Amino acid sequence: MKRTPANRRSASDSGRAGRPAADVDDYLSCLPTGVRAALEKLRRTIKATAPKAEEGISYRIPAYRWNGMLVGFAAAADHCTFHIMSTAVMRAKPKELATYDTGKGSIRFSADRPLPVALVRKLVKARLAENAP
Repeated sequence: MKRTPANRRSASDSGRAGRPAADVDDYLSCLPTGVRAALEKLRRTIKATAPKAEEGISYRIPAYRWNGMLVGFAAAADHCTFHIMSTAVMRAKPKELATYDTGKGSIRFSADRPLPVALVRKLVKARLAENAP
């Protein structure tokens, strides 16, 4: 079935009967254990690297703002996604991202193979530098 806005649901929507998450804790609470663990690790790394970033929900996913959108993450039916929200940062890190399935501003990964903390830190720091006033 082709996904359209009307029938598109993330993995995290299923436990809330399709309603958007109220906050990041709510978003994570409905995920399967392995996915939740991978995204909680990603969340901790983002928060430690960008402690002044504001955490919230944007476009139905957890997102962080600091002088504009910084990064975000999401769970889908068959993968997790780390949204870098910057094509420039993605293009600047070709060697580090070569082994991942990437989009213009995102990295897809499986819950059983979470992103390395060092890579997440490097990407978040690059976004902080890009968003610096």
